[in-house]
Amino acid sequence: MIEQKLPNILTAQHIAKYLGISRRRVYELLQMSEEAGGIRCFQIGSSKRVDKEDFLEWIEQKKN
Repeated sequence: MIEQKLPNILTAQHIAKYLGISRRRVYELLQMSEEAGGIRCFQIGSSKRVDKEDFLEWIEQKKN
């Protein structure tokens, strides 16, 4: 499965490529609150990162 090829910690570039959307749109999703449909993320310095499990859970929520 493609999910197994994703690293455990994702960048906006990983997410953009996986979803087929722009990095700009990914950054917008990372800025949004989870309640508003955003992707849960954490920050390392000025970089935003996403845990793979959180990302896959977000996708499942979007399917419903």
